[in-house]
Amino acid sequence: MSYSPRTADQCLALRINAGIEELSCHERFAALTPDIVEAFVEGIGTFAAEEFAPLNRIGDIEGASLADGKVQLPPGFAEAYRSYVSAGWNGASAGIDHGGQGLPFALSCCVLENLGTANMAFSLLPMLTLGALDAVDRHGSDELKNLYLAKLASGEWPGTMNLTEPQAGSDVGALRTRAIKIEQGDDKGRYLISGTKIFITWGDHELADNIVHLVLARTPDAPEGSKGISLFLVPKFHVTADGSPGVRNDVRTVGLEHKLGIHASPTCVMSYGDDGRCIGDIVGRENEGLKAMFTMMNSARISVGNQGVQIAERALQQALSYASDRIQSPRAGAADRAPVAIIEHPDVRRMLLRMRALTEAARALLYYTAGQIDRGGLDIPGAQQRAEVLVPMLKAWGTDIGFEVASLGVQVHGGMGFIEETGAAQHLRDARIPPIYEGTNGIQAADLVTRKLGFANGAVIAQLFDDIIADSADTPPLRDLARACRELSCWLIAEASLDDRLGGSVPFLTMCAVAVAGWQLLKQARAVGALGDAGPAALSKPVISRFFIEHIVPEAGGLAAQVRSSSALLYALDRETLAAL
Repeated sequence: MSYSPRTADQCLALRINAGIEELSCHERFAALTPDIVEAFVEGIGTFAAEEFAPLNRIGDIEGASLADGKVQLPPGFAEAYRSYVSAGWNGASAGIDHGGQGLPFALSCCVLENLGTANMAFSLLPMLTLGALDAVDRHGSDELKNLYLAKLASGEWPGTMNLTEPQAGSDVGALRTRAIKIEQGDDKGRYLISGTKIFITWGDHELADNIVHLVLARTPDAPEGSKGISLFLVPKFHVTADGSPGVRNDVRTVGLEHKLGIHASPTCVMSYGDDGRCIGDIVGRENEGLKAMFTMMNSARISVGNQGVQIAERALQQALSYASDRIQSPRAGAADRAPVAIIEHPDVRRMLLRMRALTEAARALLYYTAGQIDRGGLDIPGAQQRAEVLVPMLKAWGTDIGFEVASLGVQVHGGMGFIEETGAAQHLRDARIPPIYEGTNGIQAADLVTRKLGFANGAVIAQLFDDIIADSADTPPLRDLARACRELSCWLIAEASLDDRLGGSVPFLTMCAVAVAGWQLLKQARAVGALGDAGPAALSKPVISRFFIEHIVPEAGGLAAQVRSSSALLYALDRETLAAL
């Protein structure tokens, strides 16, 4: 099934939720006129549909493979990636000094949304490159910036993130990869890297002539735990004086993971320093690597939340197409007893409306978060902290709805959805990883209730819900949910134990995300209604917004009891009894 870009919805989200027109009032984005934004969105949509989408199915069926130490992709991937780099899409929000276009981050989100909806597995390659670019730009030395930023900005040299090890998953403080400083010779001041990393997305391939690995490691005298972690840039090929790839570094792929989904994304087991010759450069200072890596991870978490929108949109488009074509049974109660397309049946319509409402609300949350990131970059007061509060909501709830919508897509297909040939199952399989990586959704919820709630003694999140309450006075379900979120945030800060906060963190995050997403979807509906036209958007947006507020907002409100439930219940069974269930 082909991919159709949602250009009108993306332009609306950029205008209403990201506030792109307001951003263009600032000197940095003064050249960003509405016609340029529209042309940009149309351009990346067309590119994604023509170049990335046709490779989605073959990538799932054939996947990546490892032969003779080289990672191979199916035919067409190398050509499509070269087209992507040459078209300049990768550098949308990169600085002009590094060869980028200097556009708002929100437009980079639009690039990834289109690429990922067309081909989620393939889009992971540029997604991680953007995070690596950000980390090197903020924390790297001038020498590293001069060597690598332009190549990362263009995408000519993609980047990777190397955290996880066989014994150290989310607990990165338990990592064992070593970095020993070189004290003499031509490489004095650099480091010898040795260790093994697993789950390295796009860790190796032949689509580019170099790969920039960002690797967490520990120096010999470093403190224990996360305080003793440093970050290193380790290229696949050493870079010569003229900036071109030179001899091969001592880094290799020793295996590919066999995964449930995203088969075209090579998930590598990487080995560094097997021959004692893997050389890397430190990014930032020793023992401050986690700070630098979190720059990359924060970017990645927004992009993973974006993946929830991507996979939901693709699954929805396929479900709509199937429901429109599949003829089965007359509509109940209709005078005409002829079979109709299943899109006429009430429960199928319920599923399709739910899929559309969740997808558009998540998109609204995505671009609202991106707009706050852009405002933070312009030093607009309060924007950066609001963005930081929104990130865990976007990552966790966005990916949760991606999986839900993909699952509903299979249900709309009925038995055919369970058959691989229809393609609906691929979306469900691909959708299962985003809730796990870049910090599981449980970790996102823990981050919200243990760190983000406390910003300015709770004033940051309180102001967010005050804004929603004030703006939804004429929409009682949404207003009441925002009030409940505000009250619960106060209770969590002032009264709940740490265990109680963590025990109720996931339902609390869901409530918060639904409130913010519903608010931003309501803004879209109002904006479309104010235009006064009778086009499809003007007719559908109020219905979609109303469906979200009448069906999904009350569900979220019902989670309040779970948030307040004592964590003692979670420990009512001892470990042995629980393990024996």
